[in-house]
Amino acid sequence: MPDPINPWNELFKHRGRVFTEPHEGMPGVVQTLKISGAKRVLDLGCGTGRHVVYLAKKGFSVFGLDHSAEAIRASIEWLSVENLEADLRAHDMTTRLPFEDDFFDAVVSIQVLHHGVIATIRQIVREVTRVLKPGGFLFVTVPTMKNQGNAFEQVEKSTFVPLDGPEMGLPHHYFTPKELRELFGDFEVESIRVDSVSHYCLSAFRQEKEIGR
Repeated sequence: MPDPINPWNELFKHRGRVFTEPHEGMPGVVQTLKISGAKRVLDLGCGTGRHVVYLAKKGFSVFGLDHSAEAIRASIEWLSVENLEADLRAHDMTTRLPFEDDFFDAVVSIQVLHHGVIATIRQIVREVTRVLKPGGFLFVTVPTMKNQGNAFEQVEKSTFVPLDGPEMGLPHHYFTPKELRELFGDFEVESIRVDSVSHYCLSAFRQEKEIGR
């Protein structure tokens, strides 16, 4: 039975990398980062490293956090095979991120942020805002509809817990575009579009004004 607190360790242990190709939006992300002169990028919820490797190949200084130690191990192994380097750490993103204020030029988080109740997600967004420089770029994707298991329990508005499947017991919050804009109220949202696998893709820049912490 999957661990309801951290099901990914078992998943990555038995299925390996799971995802190997970068998200379809990443070439556009890289173009934006190159134009803005970004150097230091955080992959929040980096999994087994598909975007860590991709961004390192593009010349960025890449940092990755993931709750799964097994995922971090696999990412380090992949980087070694590619003769690349990145700063990777196993870390619970619901706690304070292990970086100074305004540390990153950009943050990417693919198919990660929806894993939690809304209060937890808001805390994560506060931390993302803290570690991202004013004017820094953010790229986030979240599913548009229930995408795990066949049976669900609703635990709050728009938040469901799968009762079966590989992510059984893990809350999933499903956003509307309006809610995403409200969640990232300290950002200038450039766009919210739907990708080919029915995920909202939010591109935004942290506002230049000072944000209360």
